[in-house]
Amino acid sequence: MTVRRIVEARKEHIPFVAWVVMAANRSHLPKGMWDINVGGSEEDVLRYLEVLADTEQVHWAHYSLFKVAEVDGVPAAGMCGFFENELGPVSMMAGAAEVNQKIGRTPEDIAAGWERSKSIMGIIMEHEPGAWVVEHVATKPEFRRRGLVERLVHEMLEMGRKRGATTADIGVLIGNDPAQRAYEKCGFRVVIEKRDAEFERVYGSPGARMLRRAL
Repeated sequence: MTVRRIVEARKEHIPFVAWVVMAANRSHLPKGMWDINVGGSEEDVLRYLEVLADTEQVHWAHYSLFKVAEVDGVPAAGMCGFFENELGPVSMMAGAAEVNQKIGRTPEDIAAGWERSKSIMGIIMEHEPGAWVVEHVATKPEFRRRGLVERLVHEMLEMGRKRGATTADIGVLIGNDPAQRAYEKCGFRVVIEKRDAEFERVYGSPGARMLRRAL
């Protein structure tokens, strides 16, 4: 009998969390922000994200924020949730600075990576104060269409409620229709759409949508 369970991410999940962050940022596209910023091979990107997932500074790519759906003990899907006022851009910048120091990334490497990837800023969304932000959603291809994302979303929204949130936000790149439909099935509705020509040139999607629901 297949055993499915939702667990809080542990240290041993760090390689899987790194994959989730990479895959979620790619969305339906060949490359995402971390591919473009870090550069190199997929292995290089995953190594960077593994270090990022275990920094002293907690941020929205840190393993401790994630829930993982396991199928027969195998990590199959994951996502995280957080309040932006607690873990906003400053926390990610501090986490990335730790990684850059640990792996020996030079100031020139950092500047070049930002130059390649900075058009992501054209689609950054603003969240309402106190909104529970659901982020970094991805499922391994062999475990898709099993309802794992729905179960994870349910658990993550319940966590937001317990933390006092009354609304939840989740983002999707324009063109990732399966993801948008999955979120709408969970009660989310599009509230904001941002398009940016430079982002489309670099990444291959016209922009992003933010979906919101009450908790």
